Amino acid sequence: MALPNAYAQYQNTKIQTASKADLTLLLYEGAIRFCNIAIMGVEEKNIQKAHDNIRKTQRIIEEFKYSLDHKYPVAEDFERVYDYMLFRLQEANFHKDREDLEEVLKHLRTMRDTWKEVMRTAHSNAS
Repeated sequence: MALPNAYAQYQNTKIQTASKADLTLLLYEGAIRFCNIAIMGVEEKNIQKAHDNIRKTQRIIEEFKYSLDHKYPVAEDFERVYDYMLFRLQEANFHKDREDLEEVLKHLRTMRDTWKEVMRTAHSNAS
């Protein structure tokens, strides 16, 4: 029983000590994980599993959207992408449609990979 508790403590510490860049990456990873689980729920015809994980994905994307800094012009572009993904997730939740989820997953992976590259470049420039 101590092992799951130790893992939870490790995960909690990992989050509490992460930089903003690392937290953003963790959020992208979480959204991808929840979207994948939602797809499994659709495939299994498990409506509750699909719904719960679509909502978790939506909440992460909403957090990204609401944390945008609009003093930078690129924020408007990100806001449009986030709005589009939220719309697709809403459609996926209503219709329990795998294609909508796959599209959102593709966008999330692209954004995550781009973020990783930004982090790598920033780290290289700081060294």
